Amino acid sequence: MAKSSADDEELKRACEAAIEGTKQKIVISIRVAKSRGIWGKSGKLGRQMAKPRVLALSTKSKGQRTKAFLRVLKYSTGGILEPAKLYKLKHLSKVEVITNDPSGCTFTLGFDNLRNQSVSPPQWTMRNIDDRNRLLLQILNICKDVLGRLPKVVGIDVVEMALWAKENAPTVTTQRNLQDGPVAATVTESDLKVTVERELVSQAEEEDMEALLDTYVMGIGEAEAFSERLKRELLALEAANVHAILESEPLIEEVLQGLEAATNCVDDMDEWLSIFNVKLRHMREDIESIETRNNKLEMQSVNNKALIEELDKLLERLRVPSEYAASLTGGSFDEARMLQNIEACEWLTGALRGLEVPNLDPAFANIRAVKEKRAELEKLKTTFVRRASEFLRNYFASLVDFMIGDKSYFSQRGQLKRPDHADLRYKCRTYARLLQHLKSLDKNCLGPLRKAYCSSLNLLLRREAREFANELRASTKASRNPTVWLEASAGSAQSANTADTSSVSDAYAKMLTIFIPLLVDESSFFAHFMCFEVPALVPPGGLANGKGGSHDLKDDDDDLGIMDIDDNDSKSGKNPADLSTLNESLQDLLDGIQEDFYAVVDWAYKIDPLRCISMHGITERYLSGQKADAAGFVRLLLGDLESRISTQFARFVDEACHQIERNERNVRQMGVLSYIPRFATLATRMEQYIQGQSRDLVDQAYTKFVSIMFVTLEKIAQTDPKYADIFLLENYAAFQNSLYDVANVVPTLAKFYHQASEAYEQACTRHISMIIYYQFERLFQFARRIEDLMYTITPEEIPFQLGLSKMDLRKMIKASLSGVDKSIAAMYKKLQKNSTSEELLPSLWDKCKKEFLDKYESFVQLVAKIYPNENIPTVVDMRNLLASM
Repeated sequence: MAKSSADDEELKRACEAAIEGTKQKIVISIRVAKSRGIWGKSGKLGRQMAKPRVLALSTKSKGQRTKAFLRVLKYSTGGILEPAKLYKLKHLSKVEVITNDPSGCTFTLGFDNLRNQSVSPPQWTMRNIDDRNRLLLQILNICKDVLGRLPKVVGIDVVEMALWAKENAPTVTTQRNLQDGPVAATVTESDLKVTVERELVSQAEEEDMEALLDTYVMGIGEAEAFSERLKRELLALEAANVHAILESEPLIEEVLQGLEAATNCVDDMDEWLSIFNVKLRHMREDIESIETRNNKLEMQSVNNKALIEELDKLLERLRVPSEYAASLTGGSFDEARMLQNIEACEWLTGALRGLEVPNLDPAFANIRAVKEKRAELEKLKTTFVRRASEFLRNYFASLVDFMIGDKSYFSQRGQLKRPDHADLRYKCRTYARLLQHLKSLDKNCLGPLRKAYCSSLNLLLRREAREFANELRASTKASRNPTVWLEASAGSAQSANTADTSSVSDAYAKMLTIFIPLLVDESSFFAHFMCFEVPALVPPGGLANGKGGSHDLKDDDDDLGIMDIDDNDSKSGKNPADLSTLNESLQDLLDGIQEDFYAVVDWAYKIDPLRCISMHGITERYLSGQKADAAGFVRLLLGDLESRISTQFARFVDEACHQIERNERNVRQMGVLSYIPRFATLATRMEQYIQGQSRDLVDQAYTKFVSIMFVTLEKIAQTDPKYADIFLLENYAAFQNSLYDVANVVPTLAKFYHQASEAYEQACTRHISMIIYYQFERLFQFARRIEDLMYTITPEEIPFQLGLSKMDLRKMIKASLSGVDKSIAAMYKKLQKNSTSEELLPSLWDKCKKEFLDKYESFVQLVAKIYPNENIPTVVDMRNLLASM
């Protein structure tokens, strides 16, 4: 019998997944067919088309209470169960088996909380009676244990249910609520039989019992008469049965005689069959013996045939073709013969792999013939690797010697020659696949080959760089700019010298434009040609320096035309050990070429030190374009060039700072120092040279320049304290005026601009205060004495102090303010005498008048507070007097 869907754990898990998150536990799940009854004209219940559904009983514990639910699940378009309807079992009022279904597998469930009772409830059809009984018993069991009551059951045979429950008594688990919460209790369905026999009575059985009772028209008091009548009828029936049995005795005797005769025949037949069985057993043993011998012979024949086939294959593997042996031991390495050599290498590689255990049966590995053949192949491999390595070392040296001997490959006087290695690489590509096979045969042979290639090509690259750099410097015409920018003794003509030296930085850029892509391409070609397992140096279609048109070779040098002899793509691999070895080899390949780059940098510095700024930016741009690991030496070269340029520029900055500091040695400085306007010219020139990432370099120079300038300015001012303030304010004002335009666009200079502005304001305040106190010393000293006393005594007591009486006030006013216009004119003359800059005088005089009025106003307020009845010139009078002068 097919397995019941109630035992399908996969169905149960699918139901649990469908109601995940509801905290409900599935007790039983079973597949059913759903149909809906309709009322026809005949009054009988029909059914529509059945739909597959899954009925699942679930429980949910909440504290000491347990709720029970009946869930209907349907299949979605993807075959996944999803909830369709949910019924609460506490509302289950009726369970009815449909009598119109002959199988008895169809039933309905009535719930008392459905809104529309006029619609007939759905009908559920099970696969068999067992599934129906199992589901209904589970429903009734849960109703009894959880809800404490049973629904009305109609149409079920009580005896049938009791017998089924007795025969099918698997262990089931029910939930019982105790004081401490729900506890799982194990019962058998035989225990549930009591419930079925006691409470499950179908409607038909009730009707039969009523009909039986109706045949006996008796009252309640006639129970004893009714019992006696039933006993009499029972006795009559038993007597009739006994009589029928006695009447059939002759027939029984006849049947017994026939059975006796048949038993004798069966005994005879059994004896004959035992004899035949012994004979057949002997024959069967003889046949089995014959079949065993035949099977052994057949197996031996098959094994012999398979052994012969394997030996033939092994002999084929061990055979060395004569043409391959000739190529491996004494063939030529000329270009015309390379195809035969490659084929021989491929055969040798395949033959060696074929004799290894993964590709060869382990049983053959220890055969003497196999060992001897493996030793022969190893000898062939060693001979070929030695011959090929010696040829390639000599070939690389001869190629480079030929190019060095031909002067047309290099730059000459009056002609700059771009290095072209297309022909060299084309000739090397001829042996690219040979190198790959040599690597697969013996990795150790590549080390000497790489050193030989690097040694030969290094001579060529250094010669090309030296000739190119020499001709580049010789063909570049540029007048030298002064290296002394901020010297006090230098003439003003030097600062005005702005000769165009852009050709110097253009020459440096040209050197990088020609050689950096060349070195990157050589590094990439070397990495792939010499079989390093590193990522591609320059991606297909990409450029080494990030600039279009920097190098246009006739073909893509990264594509060597080499097919990977292994199944996997070695170019996509990344071996850290190979990467380290590659960088060491690149050091040998390109070492020494940096000296020619240094020579160009030093030459450019001598012509115009400020060109270090633009060269720094050019180098930084190329450095940011080198991202590939295989270009390790190129990045180191660019980094060294950047450090060299920074060092040269730092040298220029240090010399300029020493020039500034030498101003301090002069005996006496008056007016604006010469290095302040010259620094403005220098800063403007430096801004014109900035390219790319050189802003930090220039900002550091600005910081060092201005810091030294301000420190030197303060030191010079201290040599003559009498004129220190006027000296400082004039120089700080000149610094602001000369750098106003540049500071608006350079944040670093803007910071120093504001610093100079603050120092200028402080120097102005000190100088103006000195001039005011010089002319009105008694007036403001009197005020200061009053202010000092106000901290210790009351204002009313001050006029009685010595020297602060009203008479003293009147004498001081008369001495200080009589002829005040002459005193103010003297202030102006003194300010004019000390100042060497006519442009600053109006603003200084305005500041002086404002400062004087502020001080005088505070004096008037002080007098009004201490001497309320004294008359002195008002602030308005003093303002009008200053305005009229």
